[in-house]
Amino acid sequence: MDLIFNNLAAEQIYIQACIDKESWALQKLYEEFYPIMYPTCLRYANTEEDALDILHDGFIKVFNNIEKYQVGTSLGAWIKRIIINTSIDYYRKESKRRTTDIEMVVDVAQSGPDVISQISAEELLNALQHLTPSYRSVFNLYVIEGYSHRELAEKLGITESTSRSNLVKARTKLKEIISTFYFR
Repeated sequence: MDLIFNNLAAEQIYIQACIDKESWALQKLYEEFYPIMYPTCLRYANTEEDALDILHDGFIKVFNNIEKYQVGTSLGAWIKRIIINTSIDYYRKESKRRTTDIEMVVDVAQSGPDVISQISAEELLNALQHLTPSYRSVFNLYVIEGYSHRELAEKLGITESTSRSNLVKARTKLKEIISTFYFR
């Protein structure tokens, strides 16, 4: 769901109202994208309260940088990028990462059916909340957002091998969580 404008002039007027900090425009922007961006924040946060903090910090960045938005492109994609980057900032600030090099990780063979396809999105989101911040961030950015390990290393300030290691551990831990809570 993205704000739809009949023409570029209408979008330009709306964005200019946001740049001018007109309350009606900022409120409309917030109300339109809040329900879309909240689940993204929740995937990265430890709690719902943390997710709301990330979301609100992200919208402050959106409001403060709206003049950088290019009219005619996807406003939703632009906002989502800011929200994801705010989530990464949260990870850097809040997490106390304990990582291990990839060479120390024992590769866990996958056995049995694909349990992920057998649970609901809500159950998966709940399972993600049980991961440590470092595992959850790497899993979200790699699996859901599509970043490469090289990009993750740059964004999170870790090595590529640590990114790979955390992904393996996140997947292993998710399998354990899902098996324990949903397939007893």
